[in-house]
Amino acid sequence: MPELPDVEGFRQVLLSCGRGRRVTGVRVRDAGVLRGVGVTRLRSALEGRRLGTPWRHGKWLFVPTEDGAPPRGEDPAGAEGPVLAFHFGMTGSLRCGARDEAPAPHDRIVFTLDGPRSLRYRDQRKLQGVRLTDAAGIDRIREGLGPDALSVHKPEFEEALAGRRGAVKSELMDQSVIAGLGNLLCDEILWRARVAPRTAARDMDGRTLRGVHTAMGRVLKTSVHDRCVPPRRGWLTGRRDDGDPHCPRCGSSLRSGRVSGRRTVWCPVCQP
Repeated sequence: MPELPDVEGFRQVLLSCGRGRRVTGVRVRDAGVLRGVGVTRLRSALEGRRLGTPWRHGKWLFVPTEDGAPPRGEDPAGAEGPVLAFHFGMTGSLRCGARDEAPAPHDRIVFTLDGPRSLRYRDQRKLQGVRLTDAAGIDRIREGLGPDALSVHKPEFEEALAGRRGAVKSELMDQSVIAGLGNLLCDEILWRARVAPRTAARDMDGRTLRGVHTAMGRVLKTSVHDRCVPPRRGWLTGRRDDGDPHCPRCGSSLRSGRVSGRRTVWCPVCQP
């Protein structure tokens, strides 16, 4: 499932492939990925417009067009024109391809650009998709989101989690608390911070919360560089799918269970 590092990678795809390019055609191969907009309206709103500088909040990616470009790069206030909003669900991605390249089976929308390239929204399961919105719509989306995990400062992070009744992993995965974290990231962060995933968030003192914030920053820095949560052997992520997984730090057998319905892996020694 795409998490913050993946979506940041898709933002980079847009920066290199589409920014400043004019949309010359929109081919919707499967309208099942459209949310709140029809094929005709999407085409009429986008064709002839240039793609602006994309920006991200949590797992959402926003792409202003022409007069919809937000000032100062990532401030949506003042976006007046149509803005593409992507949420990638479980299997979505953005790909850059040659203009005349044949679509892949799960390429649901192909945006033809002036020049030699095209932009493809690819999604196997179609659980989320593509929206067309404006400044007010962006505000509505962001109202339901917590601070972005990549930019949240320690005091804001502590405030977001303080007093929360749920397990710390559940709270970290709640996009209204902290935006951008998913299953793999949360397991990796909590393993780094030596915090058991079922620990009640409200029972964590300030020192422990600051430790989780520090671990989050380090994990995200590397993951954003790799454009995914990397399956490195020195990471929990690189061991969780072994047949007989062991902790890369202490060598103990890893445990697996479910937290908020998601498979969760931890070390009972490092995360007592």
